[in-house]
Amino acid sequence: QVQLVESGGGLVQAGGSLRLSCAASGSPFSMNTMAWYRQAPGKQRESVASITSGGTTDYADSVKGRFTISRVNAKNTVYLQMNSLKPEDTAVYYCKARTWRGTDYWGQGTQVFVSS
Repeated sequence: QVQLVESGGGLVQAGGSLRLSCAASGSPFSMNTMAWYRQAPGKQRESVASITSGGTTDYADSVKGRFTISRVNAKNTVYLQMNSLKPEDTAVYYCKARTWRGTDYWGQGTQVFVSS
């Protein structure tokens, strides 16, 4: 059973930075696409950034130029470097990993709170 464990959330002032990490365990194979989503109170979960095993990235318009997604395939680990954080970035951030068979796994979420 694949498990995803996120870390790195917390409280930061506007303009600050945080780095989220997500490690996938329980799979002998590397993951296909890995991604970060977020869900703010009262809002639907939205995609933030994704990265394929080959390193192709995609970002939501709201985070382009501020967030950077990266991964270490050998460790099945994905990172999200978040700079110039804004109060509207406040949300629970979730990691998602998709296997090569198309099965999605989700982490438990990590809270990010950006104060103004």
